Amino acid sequence: MGRPLLLAAAAALLLLLPGTGAAVTRLRVFANFECRAIADRTLSSPRCRRPARPGPPLQPPALALSSDRLCLPAQPCLPCLRVRLALPAAELGDVRGLQLNFLELGSNRAGWLQVWQQRRAPGSSPWQVQFDCFPVESGRQVLVSLRTIPDRGLAISRSHLVAAEPPGPVFTHAWVPEARAIEVWVPEGPALMVRLCHQLALECEELSWPFHQQVLVPGGSHVSLPYEFLVPCLCIEASYPHHDSPRSKHCPFRDQPAAYGPELWSSVRFHDYSSSSKDQMAMVLSASCPLHPRATLCWREVAAETAPCHDVPNSTASEEEQAYTLEKVDVHPQLCFRFSFGNSSHVECPHRPETAWNVSVSARGLQLHLRLTSSIPAAFSAALCQPRGGQCEPEAPLYTVTQPEGSVPGELALLLPVQVLGSCVLVWRSDVRFAQKQLLCPDISRRHFGLLGLVLALGLVVTMLLLNCRSAWRPTTGAPGGRPVLLLYSPDSEEHLGLVCALAERLRAGLGCDVRLDLWEAGGVGRVGALPWLYAQRGRVGRQRGTVLLLWSRGSTRLFRRWRVGAASGTPEDAHDIFGAAMACLHGELGTAGRGGGWVLAYFSRLCSPRDVPQPLRPLPTYRLPRQLPGLLGALRGSPPASRRCCRGRAGGLLHRLLEVGGGEGSPTPQPPEVATGT
Repeated sequence: MGRPLLLAAAAALLLLLPGTGAAVTRLRVFANFECRAIADRTLSSPRCRRPARPGPPLQPPALALSSDRLCLPAQPCLPCLRVRLALPAAELGDVRGLQLNFLELGSNRAGWLQVWQQRRAPGSSPWQVQFDCFPVESGRQVLVSLRTIPDRGLAISRSHLVAAEPPGPVFTHAWVPEARAIEVWVPEGPALMVRLCHQLALECEELSWPFHQQVLVPGGSHVSLPYEFLVPCLCIEASYPHHDSPRSKHCPFRDQPAAYGPELWSSVRFHDYSSSSKDQMAMVLSASCPLHPRATLCWREVAAETAPCHDVPNSTASEEEQAYTLEKVDVHPQLCFRFSFGNSSHVECPHRPETAWNVSVSARGLQLHLRLTSSIPAAFSAALCQPRGGQCEPEAPLYTVTQPEGSVPGELALLLPVQVLGSCVLVWRSDVRFAQKQLLCPDISRRHFGLLGLVLALGLVVTMLLLNCRSAWRPTTGAPGGRPVLLLYSPDSEEHLGLVCALAERLRAGLGCDVRLDLWEAGGVGRVGALPWLYAQRGRVGRQRGTVLLLWSRGSTRLFRRWRVGAASGTPEDAHDIFGAAMACLHGELGTAGRGGGWVLAYFSRLCSPRDVPQPLRPLPTYRLPRQLPGLLGALRGSPPASRRCCRGRAGGLLHRLLEVGGGEGSPTPQPPEVATGT
């Protein structure tokens, strides 16, 4: 088809389509290609998108005009002109867009709209474009012309007369807050159908039962219409009784501050879809009004609706169609969403009270014992803090433990040394972005005072002993802060574990040793794995001429026997068995060098005897605690032991008695481990 014939056909084609019946609520452009729309100030910038339900296509070339109604938010409805067009792609060549020009006769109000193709699509499908819509005064005629960009000589013009609309019903109203109702007066004349409704995007929706009423009010009468909630979108609509009657609508509460108070949030239903397994906070709103509030995180110190909710910085949730989501969140009943709209806000917390993890704390002498149970893979951090003025800020160091992906849900443990009486501990998930810190302050009852005093005295004596010996054993030149000490042990009784941690803390605080203990580096162990962590620490200690301190017990003997049986049968190493890996490492070094250079063995006399040390390990330097503590300290410092008078006499005797008595008070009798697992 040649261009003259094409233009002739365009001039002869006029399609007038009826309105859809649904009011247009925003300016939009629909196209069957990716597009971008720009317009002058009279039209602002309409959004351009593909139609969700495309109507019947026009046969190109075509330009069709029809009347509709434009009901923008917070504005009265106006007549408008809908435009549909079709252009043949094969005839367009290098055309990148099109322009529509509008002129309203009588008022001479003009406007223009440009639609650009963002990406040239393959094929030759005709362009199908619909614009909703150009506002027009009632009873005016509008001229519309179409041209291409760049101009290739294709031009189509049409005109359309927007019929004059009859005036809508007239009524007056008054708000009666004490009766929670709106009174509507109909003047003398014809009767009117009156109702209350909620103005949504496309229609005014009736109120829910029993507040939905559509009342026929005779002229010169009035009616009182009750409402459930005072909200901004509450409107009064009136029409004549006959079909397709013009309607009048007033929405008097859009600028009423009372409509943005607690009743606004009472009208909203919150659907909670938060998931601990996905680390996601998610809520969907069902509201009477088309609200799009802003949602941020806040946390409550106690689980009470009246408790204040403290804002969490940089925690704005994403929103799509009134669905709010926030990722990397430790879902907790006290970690909530704060919804803000205008000058009003509302706090909504997850609806399920259960949590994916729990923690408890108990005081054991100068240690806090944390027990964590988690149903999901997670990493947890803990830090000591001192309550001051209602605040408790975490203090270094930070302790971390991890339950890896794929592991069976179970119990995790952390031991924290206490330096100051009255210390509390903060515990939180450290593998997410947003987590609430739980504050735990152990209750030290009167029955624990004796044991606590005993352990305090023990800590004081050990510290004095270490300081005295430290002054006698000066570190070698060039060794600031002490040599590294890798402390290995077997997981036996809680009593043994407590002594291990107490000794490690005294070595770190009293001698300044760089102690490497898996309980203090559970985060690193969880990230790299137990065996890689052990081999890396052993290599580091060897390079820095440090010491591997092996604390032996009766349970260690059982684990050693099991390890030897597994090694003889060729059983693969357990990836989580640090003790077994340590035995393999020590066995290799003993076999290569004939002796375990850099290895030292020690045992607590209450929990072990020399007969419990296996024959292959007896060549190692061995120390009985607490009697041979000075010798052990000398071995760790890499210098000769101090004069024996440093640890004899009253200090040494008191230290020995405290260890003996303290081991028997408040501690269970050590039992052999039922399941031998490395730590």
